[in-house]
Amino acid sequence: MNVRYRVTLTQYERDELGTLLSGGRQSARKLKRAQILLAADAGVGDEEIAASVGVGGSTVYRTKRRFVEGNLEGALSEEPRPGAERKLTGKEEALLVATACSNPPKGRARWTLDLLAGEMVKLTAHESLSRETVRRRLAEADLKPWRRKMWCIPQVDADYVARMEDVLDLYAEAPDPLRPVVCFDESPIQIIGEVRRPIAPVPGKIERYDCEYQRNGTANLFVFLDAHRPWRRVKVTQRRTAADFAVCMRELADLHHPNAERIRVVLDNLSTHSAGALYQTFPAEEARRLLRRIEFHYTPKHASWLNMVEIEIGVLAGQCLDRRIESYPRLVAEVAAWEKQRNAARSRVEWTFTTEKARTKMGRAYPRPVNLARPARRRPQRVKTSVPRY
Repeated sequence: MNVRYRVTLTQYERDELGTLLSGGRQSARKLKRAQILLAADAGVGDEEIAASVGVGGSTVYRTKRRFVEGNLEGALSEEPRPGAERKLTGKEEALLVATACSNPPKGRARWTLDLLAGEMVKLTAHESLSRETVRRRLAEADLKPWRRKMWCIPQVDADYVARMEDVLDLYAEAPDPLRPVVCFDESPIQIIGEVRRPIAPVPGKIERYDCEYQRNGTANLFVFLDAHRPWRRVKVTQRRTAADFAVCMRELADLHHPNAERIRVVLDNLSTHSAGALYQTFPAEEARRLLRRIEFHYTPKHASWLNMVEIEIGVLAGQCLDRRIESYPRLVAEVAAWEKQRNAARSRVEWTFTTEKARTKMGRAYPRPVNLARPARRRPQRVKTSVPRY
């Protein structure tokens, strides 16, 4: 039996629907239901409403029924839709996730949606499985097996913790001109020139340059950064040998910090970053003189993020080196200009990671100390013996 529902709105409900239609972002279905109710309240027939709103007659009927049997909010809201049954059972979804986390087939670098769909057909009773089904089930598990990320996985042992806290304590010290903390690192760079002249930008068109380029050699950047004051120094060299490192350390001591009593240098574990590099380059008296004023503090292995200068190298790469620089002299000039501007702006790296935060965040990974307390002495147990009776 086709029951005809009569819609009669109050003035408050009409105002609500008018406000809904006049402004704000709403779904198209909700706006169409509001139009249906207003038209039905005005006495328009179902067929005319369906034609003017652009919906089917069943939609008009259901909207009016939900309003009469319920309320305005129920008539405007979306009815729950049952949808199709999930094609994979719980066990099959677990099997899909386990397969995606396993090694791919021989000859393939990684799993793809098509490979996983074919593998599930082999492992289950399904005759076919769409890649979209596989994608949705993997998305629910927040899994994308075709993506990988390279990362250095450190081993947090006692040596790692000792070096990390040593560096963090240096950063936390108050500035002392007589005992500065200088972060040091190096970065290779290619010298690349254009084969064809780029086309300059004009209004409406961005700059265009040819994908082909000319490689004109390589260079190296030695970067110094004071941890407590807005100062950095970038030295461009053609090599990065132990002798180049030793010269950088002598310039740091005699040229940049001639009045410092002790210069604490934070650096990584590269083979050339050693006291032996100074003895290899200079006479023994000169090497010992420099090492009396320079103190090396090494970051843990696979923990270059603890070296503050890594952030500065990233800024240098983004602000100055993100382009093709065709010659060594121009590279020296461009880097010197960037260094001068950055020092003039008194830019600094704001370091917030402290030893206390490290112990809170990485406490579970810290090695457990050995219990040095003496074990309690046990009293010897008395053994009961039974004496045979004769």
